[in-house]
Amino acid sequence: MFSFLRRKLFSAPPPPEATATPAAEAPAAIPQPASAPMAVVAAPVADATPARTSWLNKLKSGLARTGSSIAQVFTGTRIDDALYEELEAALLMADAGVGATQHLLDELRRRVKDTRCTDPAAVKALLMEVLTELLQPLEAPLQIGATQPTVMMVAGVNGAGKTTSIGKLTRHLAGMDCKVLLAAADTFRAAAREQLSVWADRNRVEIVSQEGGDPAAVCFDAVTAGKARGCDVVIADTAGRLATQLHLMEELRKIRRSLGRSMEGAPHEVILVVDGNTGQNALTQVKAFDEAIQLTGLVVTKLDGTAKGGVLAAIALWNRERVAQGKPVVPVYFIGVGEKLEDLQTFNAREFAQALLS
Repeated sequence: MFSFLRRKLFSAPPPPEATATPAAEAPAAIPQPASAPMAVVAAPVADATPARTSWLNKLKSGLARTGSSIAQVFTGTRIDDALYEELEAALLMADAGVGATQHLLDELRRRVKDTRCTDPAAVKALLMEVLTELLQPLEAPLQIGATQPTVMMVAGVNGAGKTTSIGKLTRHLAGMDCKVLLAAADTFRAAAREQLSVWADRNRVEIVSQEGGDPAAVCFDAVTAGKARGCDVVIADTAGRLATQLHLMEELRKIRRSLGRSMEGAPHEVILVVDGNTGQNALTQVKAFDEAIQLTGLVVTKLDGTAKGGVLAAIALWNRERVAQGKPVVPVYFIGVGEKLEDLQTFNAREFAQALLS
């Protein structure tokens, strides 16, 4: 379960508009005088709850194949060029990419030299520290409530787990008494609308849906309805697409512009859901979608399958390059290890490094 820190200001909502069709009766907003806007923060901090411990075990299991390959490098008794060569091969096989692998090796060599380390097990511990430090800029809380509503646009390729991730996030937000409205912007695929409608009904939240309509128009109507109904969060589920489908990527840009017209500053979050099993292709997707719609965060799913996990190191190095160019970090808000609600959890760099190298 996410850890939430929360301060909330409700204003009495005006009468609802006809654009939104409730999937279930929504709870009434409670007017409360307050001096600060609502702030719902999903904090990426480790905790010792049974749910988190169980989730970490799933993460370790999902990354076990990669972890064992890297761990075998440190079973010898000597620290020499052969060890570094084997480690380089293992990191590349883990989909860390050439750049991140070189960064990790260079930093590891420097620390081994500075500490005069002679024990392979201690070198592995140094690698864990190096990897943790590389990944730490990816840690960031998902903040909801600086504006009302907070408008979130979610994108991703087909099969990445986008709609399921939206459903899980919606459930946690609704569980914290946030009023959520979903926008089914995949208007031409009935199965997508039905899937989102199921999540809306299950979470007892409202949904704006339109068969065969313009996705940008649906998103515009959803934000308009969200403002009228006093919603805290509006989440737009866009159609899955490959980054090479230029006409569909242009549709995403149109949706983003439409959200901006519906509310100043919107969308406040532009989140890409990527499949952890796709390796370096995940980084390619991140770059392409960021160029098209300016991402603010990521959700990495399916790390319980054949995921190698090293791609997060490549994403972290890409973020370093962004910062050097004066651009903001695109953090990893959540990572997923299964289909259950509790299988989507906040990203923690040290936990991930430990799971990958255990």
